[in-house]
Amino acid sequence: MAENNGKITTINPEGKETLILVGLIILVLNLPLFLIQSLSGWWSYVVLGLSVLFGWFFIYFFRNPVRIFPSDDTQGVVISPADGTIVAIEEVDETEYFNDRRIVISIFMSVFSVHANWFPVNGKVTKVEHQDGNFYAAFKPKASTENERSMVVIETPDGKEVMLRQIAGALARRVVTYCKPGDEARINRHLGFIKFGSRVDIYLPVDSLVCVKMDQKVTADISILAKLS
Repeated sequence: MAENNGKITTINPEGKETLILVGLIILVLNLPLFLIQSLSGWWSYVVLGLSVLFGWFFIYFFRNPVRIFPSDDTQGVVISPADGTIVAIEEVDETEYFNDRRIVISIFMSVFSVHANWFPVNGKVTKVEHQDGNFYAAFKPKASTENERSMVVIETPDGKEVMLRQIAGALARRVVTYCKPGDEARINRHLGFIKFGSRVDIYLPVDSLVCVKMDQKVTADISILAKLS
């Protein structure tokens, strides 16, 4: 399976247990249909076909494309940390960490999006915090502050702070964050993974130049969201 930048797609390690379980379910459903004569029939091929589609969906969901940002000039550039659709661009009062005005850009990830997350900027991870919460639909505004989420704060080499929130959705029940405080943040490196429909918010200084618009489709580690002043 090839991505739009020509790199090969693998399977994300987060999907290993799920894919093994799905494989066992498919085997249990289909093996008796072909081994036991009395159960065989045209409909057994229908079950097999549906099982293949079911298995393919999970393989597709856990795809893990190799992404390389197509430029060596990454100073002051904020790259999209997730595949999906821009559902919010607004100036808000951020009260959990900054306690000041910030521009927030929200990316909604459907079940068909790549669900791996990448670092949006180069720098140093200064804070990682997981918070339990609800599981509202990820495209709703209250999902940003009320859903289960993980906060990652990165300080760029220029001293700017960028905060990213991985937010669980109505279907998502697991937010995985790989980094910890003190780690190096690097564009082209994975930050984490969110299972099934979810959302990623990124908080930027108010003087940042936004480079995307509402309802725009973005590609993680490829699309430029903004430029820091």
